[in-house]
Amino acid sequence: MKYGIYFAYWEKEWDADQASYIKKAKELGFDILEISCAALKDISKAGLDRFKETAKEYDMVLTAGYGPAANENLASADEAVVRHAIEFYTDILGKLEYLDIHTLGGGIYSYWPVDYSRPIDKKGDWERSVKNVRTVSRIAEDCGVDYCLEVLNRFEGYLLNTAKEAVQFVEEVGTPAVKVMLDTFHMNIEEDSMPDAILTAGDKLGHFHVGENNRRVPGKGNIPWAEIGKALDRAGYQGNVVMEPFVLTGGGVGSDIKIWREMLPDASLEKLDEDAKNSVQFLRHVFGR
Repeated sequence: MKYGIYFAYWEKEWDADQASYIKKAKELGFDILEISCAALKDISKAGLDRFKETAKEYDMVLTAGYGPAANENLASADEAVVRHAIEFYTDILGKLEYLDIHTLGGGIYSYWPVDYSRPIDKKGDWERSVKNVRTVSRIAEDCGVDYCLEVLNRFEGYLLNTAKEAVQFVEEVGTPAVKVMLDTFHMNIEEDSMPDAILTAGDKLGHFHVGENNRRVPGKGNIPWAEIGKALDRAGYQGNVVMEPFVLTGGGVGSDIKIWREMLPDASLEKLDEDAKNSVQFLRHVFGR
C-alpha cells in the first residue's frame, strides 16, 4: 500500500504550480502526490516533462483527480456538451499516459460541484453517464489508466452517493478500467457503516481517499481509522491511500470546498507540513502497512 496527499492541501487555487509539491511530499514521507487535471488542460510539452522528470527524480508516484466543469459533463442531455467532454477526457488521458499516471479519480461521470438550481434528472443522467463513461473508459484502458468514479456526498453530487450505487454503476458500465473510488469524508455523511461500504465495493475499489469529518488530515477528527483499516484488509485492498485534506480559506479552492472559517489555529506552512508528516505516520501505524 502506498500513501499520498493531494496538492491542494497547501494551495488556494486549482491552477497552482503543482509539480513543485512533488519534492515536498517526498520529504514529508509520502509515496504519492495527487495532482488535479486542471493543471493539464493547457499545459505545454515542457510542463509535462517537468512533471515527469521531477517525479522520476524523487521516485514519486503521481495520481490524478478531477472535478469536471459543467461543460465536461458526461451525463449531460446536451450532445454538444458530451462531445466536448469526450474530447476533453481523450486529451487528458493521453497526457496521463505520458506522465505514467495510472489512476484518475473524481466525479468524472458527471460534473462538480453540482448546481441544484438546475433541474435534476437522476434516471436520465445515470443512463447517459453509463453510456458515455463506457466510451471514455475504453480510451482510459488503452492509456493504462484506472477510471475511478468517486462516491460523493449529497451536497456535492447526486448520481453516486453510496458504495452500493457505485458498484451498480460500475457493473452497468462493464469495462475493466472503471472502478469505485471511496472517500472517508463523503462516506461519513452518506454511509450507515464505512467498513460495510468498503466491503460492498470489494474488489471494485480502485482508489481510496482519506480525510477527517472536518476535512483535516487523518488523526485530527472523529473518523474510525482502525475499523477502516480492518475493512480494507478484509476487502484485500492493496491500492493507494491518498489524503485529501482542505483547511485553507480563500481562493478558488476554499470557495469550491466551502471553507468559510479557519480550520487551523495556525495555518503556517510549517504547521501544515508538520500535520501532514505526522498524519502519514499515523495512518501507516493504524493500517499496519
